[in-house]
Amino acid sequence: MEPTLGVVVLTMGDRPAELAALLASVAAQQGAEHGVRTVLLGQGAALPPQPDWVDVVELPENLGIPGGRNAGIERLRELGGTDVLVVLDDDGLLPRTDTFRLVREAFAADPGLGVLAFRIADETGFTQRRHVPRLGNADPMRSGPVTTFLGGGHAIRMSVIDQVGLFPAEFFYAHEETDFAWRALDAGWRIDYRADLLLQHPRTDPARHATYYRRTARNRVWLAKRHLPAPLVPLHLAAWTAVTVLRRPPRAALRAWTAGFAEGLRTPCPPRRPMRWRTVARMTRLGRPPVL
Repeated sequence: MEPTLGVVVLTMGDRPAELAALLASVAAQQGAEHGVRTVLLGQGAALPPQPDWVDVVELPENLGIPGGRNAGIERLRELGGTDVLVVLDDDGLLPRTDTFRLVREAFAADPGLGVLAFRIADETGFTQRRHVPRLGNADPMRSGPVTTFLGGGHAIRMSVIDQVGLFPAEFFYAHEETDFAWRALDAGWRIDYRADLLLQHPRTDPARHATYYRRTARNRVWLAKRHLPAPLVPLHLAAWTAVTVLRRPPRAALRAWTAGFAEGLRTPCPPRRPMRWRTVARMTRLGRPPVL
C-alpha cells in the first residue's frame, strides 16, 4: 500500500502571492483528491484565510526553521494518518503534477529509504551549486544516494523521525538538515537525491539573512560537537575554517563568522551522540566524509 503524505509549509506571511501559487501546485498533484494533509504554520504572523483543506497554525513567535518544522510535525501527529512528511518552502512551486506520486512510489518500493531530497531550480531550470548535496563538480541532474538533503524541498518517512528525533530547534537556522541527516544515516537509513522531484524556487543568496554568518559558524561547531567521533571534531572544524577563509567573505561577515564560531565552542548544544565509525566509512564511500 502506498504511504500517505503530510505537507508542512512555514511562512512569515510576507509572500502571499508565492504561497498561494505553492498551495495551488500542491492541490494539483496527482492523488491529492484522495487527501494530502497540509499544515501551514505562521511564524509569529497572522495569516489571511486559506483553502478549507489547509490546516492553519498561527505560532505566537518565530520558532526558526527547525522549530517551526517540529511544530508542523507535531500537528501532523495530532491529525494522524501521515506516513511521509513533505516539507516545502513557501516561495517554492511544484511545476510537475506527478511529484507526490513519485514520492509515494519511492517510499513504498524501498523500506530502507528514509529521506528524499528534491532538486531545487529557478524558473529557468538553473540549480545553484549549494543546492546539490554532493562535493565537487556535481551534476544536479544525477540522482542517487547522498549524505544530506535540501531544506526547501524534501520528504522524510515519519518512522525515521520517530526513531532519531525532531530537527534541532536550538539551531534556529542553518545546518538543521545535516544534523538530521547524520542521525538518520547513523540509524541505517538511506538518503536519496532525486533530480525528477523538482521544486521551482527563486535564485537566492543565503547571506541575505543578517545573522547568516554567525549562525552558520555556530551551528557548524554544534553539529561537529554533537555527532562526530572526538578525533574528527577538530579536523571538521579546521576544514570548514579553511573553506570559509578561502571564500574571502567581506570583513564584517568574517567578524560575524568568527563570533559565531567562538559561541559554538563555548556553549553546549546537547545531546552528544557520536556517530559510529561504520557511518563515517559509509559517508566516505558516498563521496562526502564528515570532515567536509
